[in-house]
Amino acid sequence: MRTVFALLVAFGSLAAGGAQCPTPAPNVAGTWQGTLPATPEGIRMVVRITPAKAGGWTATLYLHDSNPIPVHSVLVGGSTVEILSNPGRYRGEMSADGSSIRGVWISGYPRPRSSPLPLELQRASPQTAWLLPPDSSPHTTRYITVDKNVNLEVLDWGGSGRPMVLLAGLGETAHIFDGFAPKLTPRYRVYGITRRGYGNSTTPQSGYSADRLGDDVLAVLDALHLERPVLVGHSIAGEELSSIGSRYPQRVAGLVYLEAAYQYAYCQPCIGGDSLMRTIEIDELERKLDQLRFGSEPSDPRKIVQDLLNRDLPSVMQAVEDLQHNLHGATRSSAPVRPEPIDQEVQAGLQRYTRIPVEHGHSM
Repeated sequence: MRTVFALLVAFGSLAAGGAQCPTPAPNVAGTWQGTLPATPEGIRMVVRITPAKAGGWTATLYLHDSNPIPVHSVLVGGSTVEILSNPGRYRGEMSADGSSIRGVWISGYPRPRSSPLPLELQRASPQTAWLLPPDSSPHTTRYITVDKNVNLEVLDWGGSGRPMVLLAGLGETAHIFDGFAPKLTPRYRVYGITRRGYGNSTTPQSGYSADRLGDDVLAVLDALHLERPVLVGHSIAGEELSSIGSRYPQRVAGLVYLEAAYQYAYCQPCIGGDSLMRTIEIDELERKLDQLRFGSEPSDPRKIVQDLLNRDLPSVMQAVEDLQHNLHGATRSSAPVRPEPIDQEVQAGLQRYTRIPVEHGHSM
């Protein structure tokens, strides 16, 4: 009797208009494309969405004809579509006919790196789909955990000989070496690392100091079981080279600085008027003063005080005097262009390296 009553109630609900039936989710499978107004010429974005085997959706993202970028998740609720990836987050509303999604793009995920940008994605047909260049560089890709919830994209171009690890400049990924790395494989086994905060690597809230980034590289070397590789760094990667070389010279066979031997890689105090030099000197002073605050327990406060008196305070004083000299009579200029937030995090983590020891008795 109870079963009959339940069936009658269910039938009555359906007869009343089917209000209990959920609205079917729209079909988002396909190729979607649009242009971000981030530059005068725009940045092309393509998202390819396919059904996942376990239900739901999976996707691949292409930014400005880039190599394929995995998408963390595609969330669909009613007409709302949300796409989450390391490069950013997109949220929009699908049109009634399913031909377009109108929404906004925010660079960086989970940490936003820009203001929302309008982006309308159009469903592409075989006739209208943009032609995307394939990733033709002969590498394999893997992801290596280097810190809690931090995975780095690591490329392997193969080759024979001593291992060589390529580190990209500020704002770049390991794919910047896609054309260059294969030229090295006749003599080396070549790898590339995309540092945290960029490309397909994880973007954590913290961990952008020079030594932490150097530790990330060491964690990759450990995971790959690389013995005394040659590290090759471009631009800002000079700080990672010097971090490893100054602390663990026995771990590497050589350091190659590609336009990377700047103050953040090897610091010569009191370079007059250099703004980057002032930043490094002041940051170093702040770090040492923090170690002397009440409640902290430095391993040897006497050495810190001696360094402050002999080097840090005189260096900062010289840097400030140089700044005063340069500002004398200077006219007010327009504000400089601010770098991307993750770039700022990396630059804020610059450290001072004054000694890179050399290990003897090993050939390359």
